[in-house]
Amino acid sequence: MVQAKSWTLKKHFEGFPTDSNFELKATELPPLNDGEVMLEALFLSVDPYMRIASKRLKEGDVLMGEQVARVVESKNPAFPTGTIVVALLGWTSHSISDGNGLRKLPAEWPAKLPLSLALGTVGMPGLTAYFGLLDICGVKGGETVMVNAAAGAVGSVVGQIAKLKGCKVVGAAGSDEKVAYLKKLGFDVAFNYKTVKSLAEALSAASPEGYDCYFDNVGGEFSNTVITQMKTFGRIAICGAISQYNRTGPCPQGPPPEVVIYQQLRMEGFIVTRWQGDVRQKALTDLMNWVSEGKIQYHEYILEGFEKMPAAFMGMLKGKNVGKAIVKA
Repeated sequence: MVQAKSWTLKKHFEGFPTDSNFELKATELPPLNDGEVMLEALFLSVDPYMRIASKRLKEGDVLMGEQVARVVESKNPAFPTGTIVVALLGWTSHSISDGNGLRKLPAEWPAKLPLSLALGTVGMPGLTAYFGLLDICGVKGGETVMVNAAAGAVGSVVGQIAKLKGCKVVGAAGSDEKVAYLKKLGFDVAFNYKTVKSLAEALSAASPEGYDCYFDNVGGEFSNTVITQMKTFGRIAICGAISQYNRTGPCPQGPPPEVVIYQQLRMEGFIVTRWQGDVRQKALTDLMNWVSEGKIQYHEYILEGFEKMPAAFMGMLKGKNVGKAIVKA
């Protein structure tokens, strides 16, 4: 019998999560039925969306999330023992699946790339950057792109794809270490939003002519400030609002309506699961090739040990990570 460890939501979050919100449980998994596989987690993802999506859970439920897992026992010929898959299996060390929802790692996955990248640059965050920038913003060469949370799993890929497409890229991050990382990635301008005297002045100095595209991971007052500096017909991809996820009071006021109207701006929220099938596969192939060719760099913030899941999640919400936050089981 295999014992599965799972992190559950002991108590719904109120404000910033604390250790008391989580509970580690162990359960004995039953023997496999025909058509089933036993999976062992190798790498688990922690992402900002989990803070919001947890509201849909009941107390006692296993927290949601994606993982890279290995098939350790199989009664399903489509997934023989040793197969590596990516799946939304949650914060659990072992699980049983009938194969539905399991995505095999691409056959052409380069041996030199770590499997954990399937949770980052060549996975959901990379796809989010790809479609948000190329489809929602519809970025074109020569345009100026602004991205916040720019040293995170999504923002760092947004900036690099924008550079590949011939754009000027301005990135904001929350530490000098992160700013140095953005400059290493090739961002044209990067600044620490926590230490600048005025966000509006920093944005204006970085691009006096304004911004064509804004990839928003932060929301709140930061976005209100950026939106006042958009060019006419500017496009805004609303990917996340991490500045608001732990708030306990009312939502802040939105951007000035007259700016949106008279600058004729287009704002669109999106979820990456919109893109499936061939377009998703092409995007993954592009990302995999760009990483293999050194055109996109990556950085992973890895904590070791399944017991570190809550710490990794809370650290990510505090911005401790440079690049993708991952737990190695």
